[in-house]
Formats: sequence, C-alpha cells, structure tokens
Amino acid sequence: MKTIKLIAACALFTGATASFSHESMPHAAKPAAIKEQKEWGIAGDAKAVTRTITLRMGDDMRFAPSHIQVREGETVRLRAQNKGKVMHEIVIGTKTELDQHAEMMVKHPGMEHDEPYMAHVKPGQRGDIVWHFNRAGTFDFACLIAGHYQAGMTGTITVLPRAH
Repeated sequence: MKTIKLIAACALFTGATASFSHESMPHAAKPAAIKEQKEWGIAGDAKAVTRTITLRMGDDMRFAPSHIQVREGETVRLRAQNKGKVMHEIVIGTKTELDQHAEMMVKHPGMEHDEPYMAHVKPGQRGDIVWHFNRAGTFDFACLIAGHYQAGMTGTITVLPRAH
C-alpha cells in the first residue's frame, strides 16, 4: 500500500512541476471545440470552411459590417479584427441569450468563458470563430464586455435556407 501511495505522490508531483514549468513556453493551439448544437448552428471544422468573413471591431463600439448573410449548411470562418485600443469580443447567439449573458458580464466583469462561438480579441489582434450554420434564421452577435453591448456593439447574421 505504501508503494502505491508513493507512486501516486510522485505522479502528482511530476504533473504539478510540469504544469508550472511550461508557463514561459509557447502554448499549443486550442483543443478541438466540443460540438454542441445551438439554435444558431454548431462548431465547424476548419477544413470545411467555404469562406472567411472579416468583422472589424473598434472603440466606437461598432462592428463593421454589422450584418452578414450566410447560407444554411455553410461553414464560415468569422475573423474578428480588433482595430481598437481595448479588449473586444464577438459572441454569436440569440438576442435573448446575449441579453442574459451581457447582464451577467456587468455583474461579473472579470468572468472568463471560452466557447467555440466566442472569440476574445486583444487590441490590434484578431480571433477566429469557425461555425457551421446548419439552421436557417436570423441570429445575433455582440461584444459582451461590460458596457460594450449596452453601447450598441451588436450585429445580426441572416442564415438563408438551403438552395434547392
């Protein structure tokens, strides 16, 4: 029994040391997104991307363009470029969900979250969302950083039905 405890303690110590010692090393790419069906689609596969749509974000609290159109069944790379001097993000969802999430962000401004339908973008940087729009309808996107949503940093996505 002592041998098992010793082996377990060594494994824990080795794992802890490795996790702390890698901080100065470059981090690997994000692990593959968990594919969970949402009203507005599902996380897409980068190999299936048919086009890239660039959305610029600025400190004027606007997206440009603020409306995009895709076709049902299309996998798109949404490339968010932060042209401002403060952090911005893009989150895809329904108006109701974005309203609720924005309210939570005001109460907990430091809240961390990382879903495949979100991209947090530092000033002067860019972030990508690869999304498979498998449901027709009109959906929303927004920056949910406290105050940004309230200032009107929102947009819409129209997903047109499949062409037959």
